[in-house]
Amino acid sequence: MAHWFHRNPLKATAPVSFNFYGVAGSPAANKICNDLRTTRARLLEMFTDITCNPEIMKNATDAYFSLLQGFIMPLDGTTQENKMRFIQNFKWTDTLQGNTPSAQQDAVFELVSMAFNVAIWYTKFASRMDVHIPRLITPAEKGRDLEPRVIDAYIIQCQAEAQEVTIARAIELKHNATIIAALAFETANFYQKADHTLNTLEPECSSKWRKYLQLKQLFYMAYAYCYHGQTLLASDKCGEAIRSLQEAEKCYSRAESLCKEYRQTKGPGTTAKPSEQLFFLKLGGLIKMTLEKCQRENGFIYFHKVPAEPPQLDMKASYGLAEPVPFELPPLSEQCTPEVYATFDLTKGAKNDKAKPKEEEVKPVKEPDLKPQKDTGCVLS
Repeated sequence: MAHWFHRNPLKATAPVSFNFYGVAGSPAANKICNDLRTTRARLLEMFTDITCNPEIMKNATDAYFSLLQGFIMPLDGTTQENKMRFIQNFKWTDTLQGNTPSAQQDAVFELVSMAFNVAIWYTKFASRMDVHIPRLITPAEKGRDLEPRVIDAYIIQCQAEAQEVTIARAIELKHNATIIAALAFETANFYQKADHTLNTLEPECSSKWRKYLQLKQLFYMAYAYCYHGQTLLASDKCGEAIRSLQEAEKCYSRAESLCKEYRQTKGPGTTAKPSEQLFFLKLGGLIKMTLEKCQRENGFIYFHKVPAEPPQLDMKASYGLAEPVPFELPPLSEQCTPEVYATFDLTKGAKNDKAKPKEEEVKPVKEPDLKPQKDTGCVLS
Protein backbone atom coordinates (compact mmCIF):
# COMPACT_ATOMS: atom_id res chain seq x y z
CA MET A 1 0.00 0.00 0.00
CA ALA A 2 2.87 2.36 0.81
CA HIS A 3 3.97 2.13 -2.83
CA TRP A 4 0.49 2.48 -4.35
CA PHE A 5 -1.29 5.07 -2.15
CA HIS A 6 -0.06 8.56 -1.26
CA ARG A 7 -0.30 9.12 2.48
CA ASN A 8 0.13 12.46 4.27
CA PRO A 9 1.94 12.29 7.63
CA LEU A 10 0.20 11.67 10.93
CA LYS A 11 -0.47 14.67 13.15
CA ALA A 12 1.98 15.20 16.03
CA THR A 13 1.05 16.51 19.46
CA ALA A 14 2.69 17.77 22.63
CA PRO A 15 2.46 15.58 25.75
CA VAL A 16 -0.41 16.40 28.14
CA SER A 17 -0.10 15.65 31.86
CA PHE A 18 -3.68 16.42 33.01
CA ASN A 19 -2.16 17.43 36.36
CA PHE A 20 -4.87 19.68 37.78
CA TYR A 21 -3.40 20.27 41.24
CA GLY A 22 -6.04 21.59 43.60
CA VAL A 23 -8.79 21.47 40.98
CA ALA A 24 -9.27 17.69 41.24
CA GLY A 25 -10.77 17.58 44.72
CA SER A 26 -11.31 13.86 45.28
CA PRO A 27 -9.52 10.52 44.69
CA ALA A 28 -12.06 9.69 41.95
CA ALA A 29 -11.37 13.01 40.20
CA ASN A 30 -7.61 12.40 40.44
CA LYS A 31 -8.10 8.91 38.98
CA ILE A 32 -9.93 10.38 35.96
CA CYS A 33 -6.99 12.73 35.37
CA ASN A 34 -4.44 9.92 35.71
CA ASP A 35 -6.46 7.69 33.40
CA LEU A 36 -6.77 10.48 30.83
CA ARG A 37 -2.99 10.81 30.80
CA THR A 38 -2.31 7.07 30.47
CA THR A 39 -5.04 6.34 27.88
CA ARG A 40 -3.90 9.30 25.76
CA ALA A 41 -0.30 8.12 25.89
CA ARG A 42 -1.40 4.58 25.02
CA LEU A 43 -3.42 5.79 22.02
CA LEU A 44 -0.49 7.84 20.73
CA GLU A 45 1.76 4.77 21.01
CA MET A 46 -0.67 2.80 18.84
CA PHE A 47 -0.21 5.21 15.92
CA THR A 48 3.40 4.04 15.53
CA ASP A 49 3.06 0.43 16.71
CA ILE A 50 3.51 -1.88 13.73
CA THR A 51 1.52 -4.63 15.50
CA CYS A 52 -1.55 -2.42 16.00
CA ASN A 53 -4.68 -3.57 14.17
CA PRO A 54 -8.18 -2.02 13.88
CA GLU A 55 -9.47 -3.85 16.97
CA ILE A 56 -6.57 -2.64 19.13
CA MET A 57 -6.94 0.88 17.71
CA LYS A 58 -10.68 0.95 18.46
CA ASN A 59 -10.13 -0.21 22.05
CA ALA A 60 -7.41 2.40 22.63
CA THR A 61 -9.56 5.13 21.05
CA ASP A 62 -12.66 4.20 23.05
CA ALA A 63 -10.70 4.11 26.32
CA TYR A 64 -9.48 7.70 25.82
CA PHE A 65 -12.58 9.22 24.23
CA SER A 66 -14.93 7.77 26.87
CA LEU A 67 -12.98 9.72 29.51
CA LEU A 68 -12.35 12.84 27.42
CA GLN A 69 -16.10 13.28 26.92
CA GLY A 70 -16.33 13.86 30.68
CA PHE A 71 -14.64 17.20 29.95
CA ILE A 72 -17.02 18.01 27.04
CA MET A 73 -20.51 16.72 27.82
CA PRO A 74 -22.51 18.65 30.48
CA LEU A 75 -22.64 16.48 33.62
CA ASP A 76 -24.39 18.85 36.02
CA GLY A 77 -27.88 18.48 34.60
CA THR A 78 -27.77 21.84 32.77
CA THR A 79 -27.21 22.85 29.13
CA GLN A 80 -24.18 24.99 30.04
CA GLU A 81 -20.71 24.20 28.71
CA ASN A 82 -18.80 21.64 30.76
CA LYS A 83 -16.72 23.59 33.30
CA MET A 84 -13.66 21.43 32.51
CA ARG A 85 -13.75 22.03 28.74
CA PHE A 86 -11.30 24.95 28.68
CA ILE A 87 -8.92 24.00 31.50
CA GLN A 88 -6.22 22.27 29.43
CA ASN A 89 -4.19 23.54 26.48
CA PHE A 90 -3.60 21.12 23.56
CA LYS A 91 -1.04 21.41 20.75
CA TRP A 92 -1.31 19.62 17.39
CA THR A 93 0.45 19.88 14.05
CA ASP A 94 -1.43 19.64 10.73
CA THR A 95 -0.80 17.09 8.00
CA LEU A 96 -0.08 19.75 5.35
CA GLN A 97 1.69 22.41 7.44
CA GLY A 98 4.97 20.77 8.43
CA ASN A 99 5.97 20.70 12.10
CA THR A 100 4.46 24.05 13.08
CA PRO A 101 1.77 23.34 15.68
CA SER A 102 -1.42 25.19 16.47
CA ALA A 103 -2.86 25.27 19.99
CA GLN A 104 -6.28 25.67 21.55
CA GLN A 105 -7.28 25.48 25.22
CA ASP A 106 -10.33 23.40 24.40
CA ALA A 107 -11.14 19.71 24.96
CA VAL A 108 -13.23 19.73 21.74
CA PHE A 109 -10.07 20.71 19.81
CA GLU A 110 -8.35 17.70 21.38
CA LEU A 111 -11.27 15.43 20.48
CA VAL A 112 -11.43 16.38 16.80
CA SER A 113 -7.64 16.48 16.40
CA MET A 114 -7.15 13.05 17.92
CA ALA A 115 -10.13 11.64 15.99
CA PHE A 116 -8.64 13.07 12.78
CA ASN A 117 -5.39 11.24 13.52
CA VAL A 118 -7.30 8.03 14.17
CA ALA A 119 -9.00 8.44 10.78
CA ILE A 120 -5.63 9.01 9.08
CA TRP A 121 -4.31 5.88 10.79
CA TYR A 122 -7.22 3.91 9.33
CA THR A 123 -6.42 5.21 5.84
CA LYS A 124 -2.89 3.95 6.34
CA PHE A 125 -4.27 0.56 7.41
CA ALA A 126 -7.40 1.67 5.42
CA SER A 127 -11.83 4.67 6.91
CA ARG A 128 -13.58 7.97 8.02
CA MET A 129 -15.33 10.64 10.49
CA ASP A 130 -16.87 13.77 12.42
CA VAL A 131 -19.60 16.14 13.52
CA HIS A 132 -17.83 17.96 16.36
CA ILE A 133 -15.78 20.38 14.23
CA PRO A 134 -18.54 23.07 14.05
CA ARG A 135 -18.47 23.25 17.88
CA LEU A 136 -14.93 24.66 17.95
CA ILE A 137 -14.72 28.12 19.50
CA THR A 138 -11.73 28.97 17.28
CA PRO A 139 -12.54 28.19 13.61
CA ALA A 140 -9.96 26.22 11.61
CA GLU A 141 -7.53 28.39 9.63
CA LYS A 142 -7.12 27.91 5.89
CA GLY A 143 -5.18 24.79 5.03
CA ARG A 144 -5.42 23.31 8.52
CA ASP A 145 -6.61 19.73 8.92
CA LEU A 146 -10.01 20.71 10.32
CA GLU A 147 -10.77 23.13 7.48
CA PRO A 148 -13.66 21.86 5.28
CA ARG A 149 -11.64 21.60 2.05
CA VAL A 150 -9.02 19.36 3.65
CA ILE A 151 -11.57 17.21 5.50
CA ASP A 152 -13.66 16.75 2.33
CA ALA A 153 -10.60 15.79 0.26
CA TYR A 154 -9.63 13.09 2.76
CA ILE A 155 -13.17 11.68 2.84
CA ILE A 156 -13.47 11.56 -0.97
CA GLN A 157 -10.02 9.99 -1.32
CA CYS A 158 -11.03 7.28 1.18
CA GLN A 159 -14.10 6.46 -0.91
CA ALA A 160 -12.05 6.34 -4.10
CA GLU A 161 -9.45 4.03 -2.60
CA ALA A 162 -12.12 1.74 -1.17
CA GLN A 163 -13.50 1.37 -4.69
CA GLU A 164 -10.04 0.57 -6.02
CA VAL A 165 -10.19 -2.65 -4.02
CA THR A 166 -13.55 -3.49 -5.66
CA ILE A 167 -12.13 -2.82 -9.13
CA ALA A 168 -9.08 -5.01 -8.50
CA ARG A 169 -11.34 -7.83 -7.31
CA ALA A 170 -13.69 -7.44 -10.30
CA ILE A 171 -10.72 -7.70 -12.68
CA GLU A 172 -9.28 -10.68 -10.83
CA LEU A 173 -12.63 -12.51 -10.95
CA LYS A 174 -13.09 -11.56 -14.64
CA HIS A 175 -16.38 -9.73 -14.16
CA ASN A 176 -18.24 -8.16 -17.08
CA ALA A 177 -16.27 -5.39 -18.82
CA THR A 178 -19.25 -3.01 -18.54
CA ILE A 179 -19.24 -3.33 -14.74
CA ILE A 180 -15.47 -2.72 -14.53
CA ALA A 181 -15.67 0.30 -16.85
CA ALA A 182 -18.47 1.87 -14.79
CA LEU A 183 -16.62 1.32 -11.49
CA ALA A 184 -13.40 2.75 -12.94
CA PHE A 185 -15.27 5.80 -14.27
CA GLU A 186 -16.92 6.46 -10.88
CA THR A 187 -13.55 6.07 -9.12
CA ALA A 188 -11.87 8.48 -11.54
CA ASN A 189 -14.63 10.99 -10.80
CA PHE A 190 -13.98 10.63 -7.05
CA TYR A 191 -10.29 11.42 -7.56
CA GLN A 192 -11.17 14.40 -9.76
CA LYS A 193 -13.62 15.68 -7.14
CA ALA A 194 -10.97 15.37 -4.41
CA ASP A 195 -8.49 17.26 -6.58
CA HIS A 196 -10.99 20.05 -7.30
CA THR A 197 -11.71 20.30 -3.57
CA LEU A 198 -8.06 21.29 -3.06
CA ASN A 199 -7.71 23.65 -6.04
CA THR A 200 -8.01 26.80 -3.91
CA LEU A 201 -5.51 25.57 -1.30
CA GLU A 202 -2.02 27.07 -1.19
CA PRO A 203 0.21 25.21 -3.73
CA GLU A 204 3.13 24.80 -1.31
CA CYS A 205 1.09 22.46 0.92
CA SER A 206 -1.22 20.85 -1.66
CA SER A 207 0.73 20.43 -4.94
CA LYS A 208 2.15 16.98 -4.19
CA TRP A 209 -1.17 15.63 -2.93
CA ARG A 210 -2.98 17.06 -5.97
CA LYS A 211 -0.48 15.46 -8.40
CA TYR A 212 -1.28 12.10 -6.81
CA LEU A 213 -5.04 12.65 -7.12
CA GLN A 214 -4.63 13.75 -10.75
CA LEU A 215 -2.52 10.75 -11.75
CA LYS A 216 -5.00 8.37 -10.12
CA GLN A 217 -7.89 10.10 -11.92
CA LEU A 218 -6.19 9.63 -15.29
CA PHE A 219 -5.21 6.05 -14.46
CA TYR A 220 -8.81 5.05 -13.75
CA MET A 221 -10.08 6.97 -16.78
CA ALA A 222 -7.66 4.83 -18.80
CA TYR A 223 -9.21 1.75 -17.19
CA ALA A 224 -12.72 3.02 -17.95
CA TYR A 225 -11.94 3.69 -21.65
CA CYS A 226 -10.10 0.37 -21.99
CA TYR A 227 -12.96 -1.75 -20.65
CA HIS A 228 -15.58 0.39 -22.40
CA GLY A 229 -13.70 -0.35 -25.62
CA GLN A 230 -14.06 -4.06 -24.93
CA THR A 231 -17.82 -3.58 -24.46
CA LEU A 232 -18.07 -1.66 -27.75
CA LEU A 233 -16.16 -4.35 -29.64
CA ALA A 234 -18.46 -7.03 -28.23
CA SER A 235 -21.37 -4.95 -29.60
CA ASP A 236 -19.77 -4.85 -33.09
CA LYS A 237 -18.94 -1.12 -32.77
CA CYS A 238 -15.34 -1.57 -33.80
CA GLY A 239 -14.61 2.01 -34.90
CA GLU A 240 -15.88 3.41 -31.60
CA ALA A 241 -13.97 0.70 -29.74
CA ILE A 242 -10.71 1.77 -31.42
CA ARG A 243 -11.34 5.40 -30.49
CA SER A 244 -12.09 4.39 -26.88
CA LEU A 245 -8.83 2.43 -26.70
CA GLN A 246 -6.91 5.34 -28.23
CA GLU A 247 -8.29 7.58 -25.47
CA ALA A 248 -7.30 4.96 -22.88
CA GLU A 249 -3.76 5.02 -24.31
CA LYS A 250 -3.72 8.82 -24.08
CA CYS A 251 -4.92 8.84 -20.44
CA TYR A 252 -2.43 6.12 -19.50
CA SER A 253 0.48 8.02 -21.07
CA ARG A 254 -0.51 11.19 -19.21
CA ALA A 255 -0.79 9.21 -15.97
CA GLU A 256 2.78 7.93 -16.51
CA SER A 257 4.00 11.51 -16.98
CA LEU A 258 2.19 12.66 -13.85
CA CYS A 259 3.81 9.84 -11.87
CA LYS A 260 7.21 11.37 -12.70
CA GLU A 261 5.97 14.89 -11.86
CA TYR A 262 4.53 13.62 -8.59
CA ARG A 263 7.83 12.06 -7.52
CA GLN A 264 9.64 15.32 -8.29
CA THR A 265 7.13 17.57 -6.48
CA LYS A 266 8.09 18.60 -2.97
CA GLY A 267 5.49 18.48 -0.22
CA PRO A 268 4.30 16.57 2.85
CA GLY A 269 3.57 12.87 2.84
CA THR A 270 5.16 9.66 1.63
CA THR A 271 5.92 9.34 -2.08
CA ALA A 272 4.03 6.46 -3.66
CA LYS A 273 5.42 4.73 -6.77
CA PRO A 274 2.30 3.55 -8.64
CA SER A 275 3.97 3.42 -12.06
CA GLU A 276 6.39 0.76 -10.77
CA GLN A 277 3.60 -1.54 -9.57
CA LEU A 278 2.36 -4.51 -11.59
CA PHE A 279 -1.27 -3.32 -11.31
CA PHE A 280 -0.26 -0.12 -13.14
CA LEU A 281 2.02 -1.81 -15.67
CA LYS A 282 -0.52 -4.51 -16.61
CA LEU A 283 -3.00 -1.85 -17.72
CA GLY A 284 -0.52 -0.50 -20.28
CA GLY A 285 -0.13 -3.98 -21.77
CA LEU A 286 -3.89 -4.59 -21.73
CA ILE A 287 -4.62 -1.34 -23.58
CA LYS A 288 -1.99 -2.09 -26.24
CA MET A 289 -3.18 -5.69 -26.75
CA THR A 290 -6.88 -4.71 -26.92
CA LEU A 291 -6.26 -1.82 -29.30
CA GLU A 292 -4.25 -4.05 -31.64
CA LYS A 293 -7.05 -6.63 -31.58
CA CYS A 294 -9.66 -3.96 -32.45
CA GLN A 295 -7.52 -2.65 -35.30
CA ARG A 296 -7.05 -6.15 -36.72
CA GLU A 297 -10.78 -6.88 -36.50
CA ASN A 298 -11.56 -3.58 -38.19
CA GLY A 299 -9.07 -4.26 -40.98
CA PHE A 300 -10.42 -7.72 -41.70
CA ILE A 301 -14.12 -7.56 -40.84
CA TYR A 302 -15.76 -4.25 -39.91
CA PHE A 303 -14.03 -1.48 -41.93
CA HIS A 304 -15.61 1.11 -39.59
CA LYS A 305 -14.56 4.72 -39.58
CA VAL A 306 -12.84 5.73 -36.34
CA PRO A 307 -14.64 8.74 -34.81
CA ALA A 308 -12.68 11.94 -34.20
CA GLU A 309 -14.07 12.28 -30.67
CA PRO A 310 -13.87 9.64 -27.91
CA PRO A 311 -17.13 8.06 -26.74
CA GLN A 312 -18.99 9.71 -23.88
CA LEU A 313 -18.58 7.79 -20.62
CA ASP A 314 -21.96 8.41 -19.06
CA MET A 315 -21.97 5.33 -16.85
CA LYS A 316 -23.31 4.62 -13.38
CA ALA A 317 -21.99 1.65 -11.42
CA SER A 318 -24.69 -0.57 -9.94
CA TYR A 319 -22.37 -2.68 -7.80
CA GLY A 320 -19.31 -2.20 -5.61
CA LEU A 321 -19.76 1.47 -4.71
CA ALA A 322 -18.08 2.33 -1.40
CA GLU A 323 -20.26 3.81 1.34
CA PRO A 324 -18.61 5.52 4.33
CA VAL A 325 -19.29 3.97 7.73
CA PRO A 326 -20.38 6.67 10.24
CA PHE A 327 -17.93 7.25 13.07
CA GLU A 328 -19.47 6.89 16.55
CA LEU A 329 -17.96 8.01 19.83
CA PRO A 330 -17.92 5.45 22.66
CA PRO A 331 -20.31 5.88 25.62
CA LEU A 332 -19.25 8.20 28.41
CA SER A 333 -16.97 6.43 30.89
CA GLU A 334 -18.69 5.12 34.02
CA GLN A 335 -16.04 7.03 36.00
CA CYS A 336 -17.50 10.36 34.83
CA THR A 337 -20.45 10.68 37.20
CA PRO A 338 -22.13 13.93 38.32
CA GLU A 339 -20.83 13.26 41.83
CA VAL A 340 -17.19 13.03 40.74
CA TYR A 341 -17.67 15.95 38.34
CA ALA A 342 -18.82 18.12 41.27
CA THR A 343 -15.47 17.56 43.02
CA PHE A 344 -13.56 19.44 40.31
CA ASP A 345 -13.17 22.99 41.71
CA LEU A 346 -12.00 25.54 39.11
CA THR A 347 -11.63 28.26 41.76
CA LYS A 348 -8.52 26.44 42.98
CA GLY A 349 -6.92 26.35 39.58
CA ALA A 350 -4.28 28.96 40.50
CA LYS A 351 -2.28 26.23 42.24
CA ASN A 352 -1.78 24.60 38.88
CA ASP A 353 0.28 27.56 37.58
CA LYS A 354 3.18 26.89 39.98
CA ALA A 355 3.33 23.24 39.07
CA LYS A 356 3.17 23.65 35.29
CA PRO A 357 5.90 21.57 33.61
CA LYS A 358 8.25 23.10 31.05
CA GLU A 359 6.47 23.40 27.72
CA GLU A 360 7.58 20.55 25.46
CA GLU A 361 8.10 20.79 21.73
CA VAL A 362 5.88 18.92 19.32
CA LYS A 363 7.99 16.18 17.74
CA PRO A 364 7.05 14.66 14.36
CA VAL A 365 5.48 11.20 14.50
CA LYS A 366 8.03 8.57 13.46
CA GLU A 367 5.94 6.10 11.50
CA PRO A 368 7.01 2.47 10.93
CA ASP A 369 8.67 1.74 7.60
CA LEU A 370 6.41 -1.00 6.22
CA LYS A 371 7.80 -3.22 3.46
CA PRO A 372 5.52 -3.61 0.43
CA GLN A 373 3.64 -6.87 0.02
CA LYS A 374 4.16 -9.01 -3.08
CA ASP A 375 2.42 -7.29 -5.98
CA THR A 376 0.07 -9.70 -7.72
CA GLY A 377 -1.14 -7.09 -10.16
CA CYS A 378 -4.74 -6.93 -8.96
CA VAL A 379 -5.02 -8.01 -5.34
CA LEU A 380 -4.66 -4.97 -3.06
CA SER A 381 -3.83 -6.18 0.44
